[in-house]
Amino acid sequence: MKEKILAEFKKLFGDYGDIRCYFAPGRVNLIGEHTDYNGGHVFPCALTIGTYAVVRKRDDRKLRFYSMNFENLGILESSLDDLKPEDTAGWTNYPKGILWAFHKRGMTIPNGMDMLLFGNIPNGSGLSSSASVEVVTGAMLRDLFGFDVSNQDLALIGQFSENKFNGVNCGIMDQFAIAMGRAGHAIFLDTSNLSFEYAPVSLENAKLVISCSNKKRGLGDSKYNERRSECETALAELQTKLSIQSLGDLTEEEFEANKDLIKDETRIRRARHAVTENQRTIKAVKALKANDITLFGNLMNASHISLRDDYEVTGIELDTLVEEAWKIDGVIGSRMTGAGFGGCTVSLVKTDAVDTFIEQVGTAYKNKIGYGADFYVVEIGNGPERI
Repeated sequence: MKEKILAEFKKLFGDYGDIRCYFAPGRVNLIGEHTDYNGGHVFPCALTIGTYAVVRKRDDRKLRFYSMNFENLGILESSLDDLKPEDTAGWTNYPKGILWAFHKRGMTIPNGMDMLLFGNIPNGSGLSSSASVEVVTGAMLRDLFGFDVSNQDLALIGQFSENKFNGVNCGIMDQFAIAMGRAGHAIFLDTSNLSFEYAPVSLENAKLVISCSNKKRGLGDSKYNERRSECETALAELQTKLSIQSLGDLTEEEFEANKDLIKDETRIRRARHAVTENQRTIKAVKALKANDITLFGNLMNASHISLRDDYEVTGIELDTLVEEAWKIDGVIGSRMTGAGFGGCTVSLVKTDAVDTFIEQVGTAYKNKIGYGADFYVVEIGNGPERI
C-alpha cells in the first residue's frame, strides 16, 4: 500500500524533499452504542483497515489536499491563514479542523503542506473514517513539527475539532479507540473520566465480520444531535431529584424507580437505552474475561434490540442485516455498530460459518433492500503510526 500511495503523491505533487507516510486505523464498537456522550462505558477496538496519509512540508502557508477516494474533486487548495469549514471542500474539513485545533491549543504550525489521503474504510459506513482522518492528521503534525502530544491528546484534539470545527456533537469513543488501539485487544473505556483498560479479545474459532449496508449517512445531518439533546433533557429531569452527573451513573433498577421524573415517553425510552446499554457493556466485558463468548453474543443481540426499539437509530437496512444474521447457525451475536441510520453491523461468527453467513445474509439483504451489502472479515489492529 505504501508504494502505491507514494507513487500517486509523487505523480501529483512531485518527487522531491522529505515525503512521509502515516496510517491510522478505523474502529468498530463491539458493544456500548450511544453511551459515550451519556457518561457510560464503551468497548471499541481499532481495525487493520484505515486511512493512509502521505505528506510533505511546503515553504509557504498553502495547503493542498488530494484524496484517492474522491479523485473527481482533484487537488483542493486552502491556506493556514484561512482555516474554516467549507461546504465545497467536503472531506478536507476534517484535516483542516485538526490544523485549526492544534492552533487553538497554542501549537503553531509554521508551514503549509501537500497531503494525499487514501482510506480503505468504506465512506459513511460507521467505521469512523472521519475520526481516522483526524487521528492520522494529528499523528502527522506531531511527527512533522515535533509537538509534545500523547495519543490520548490526539483523541481529545480530534473530538474538539469535530465538535467545534465540523459541528458534529460526537463523543470521545471514535477518536479514542483509533488513537489508543492495540492489536488483539478492545478498549474498555469509561467515558465519564477516560479511565480505561485493554481487554484481550481471543476469538478462538470465531471471526469478526463487518457487514456494510451501503446506505450512506452523514452524522451532521442525521438525528444524532437530536438523540443527544433528548438524553440531555432526560438527564436534567432526573437531576431534579437524583444527584447524578450522567445517565451512565444509574443502574437499571435506579432508572426504573425514577423514570417517572422524565415527562415524555420518548425521552424515557432514549434514557432507558443509555442506562441499559451501559450495564450491558459492563456485563459483556466480564463475560469476555470469563471466556463466556455465548453470553457476550447474547448481550450484542440485546444491544441491537434496544437500539432498534428504545433509541430508534437502526432502520430497515441494519435491521435486515442483523435479523438475517440471527437466522444462521454459527452466529454468536450480531448488532448494528456506530451511530446508526445506515452504516454497518458487527457480527461474531464461528469460523466455519463465515462463508455461509456472507452468502445467505448477502442474498437476503439484496432481495429485500434492492442493492448489495459488502462484507469484511476484520482483525483488531494498532493505533496510528508512521510507516
